[in-house]
Amino acid sequence: MKTIEEIKQAIETKFGVQISIENNSLLIPKEKWPEIASFLKTDPEYSFDYLSSVTGTDYKDYLEVVYHLYSMGRECGPLVIKIRTDRNAAQIPSVVSIWRSAEFQEREAYDLLGIHFEGHPDLRRIFMWEGFVGHPLRKDYVTEDQDRKI
Repeated sequence: MKTIEEIKQAIETKFGVQISIENNSLLIPKEKWPEIASFLKTDPEYSFDYLSSVTGTDYKDYLEVVYHLYSMGRECGPLVIKIRTDRNAAQIPSVVSIWRSAEFQEREAYDLLGIHFEGHPDLRRIFMWEGFVGHPLRKDYVTEDQDRKI
């Protein structure tokens, strides 16, 4: 398997973007994410054909989505990719068209954190009911019982 530094350099060269390495993961600009994702999956040097997880996190100042990629044929991984977005306009391009396994996991991040995945074929709540107000994993989420004074 190529090192994370080699993968970083290959992406920077091919796409003309700056990428940083943070905690052994690649921090990718969201605008280039679909192109880079397709490259990582289809290029024979990498062949990251399996997306095992998509998770979202609220860091108060921004929201972040983390992807774990594996190459089954090359028997390597995970390659960890992080994408950040503004919490007030949380949008990241969907990668469902690249990895089908992203479908429910992107819906989970949408439902619980309010991250909109542009181009997702069926972006709707998966745990909370339609009409539920807010996103319960956001740090600023207030439950009904927090409003009551006892």
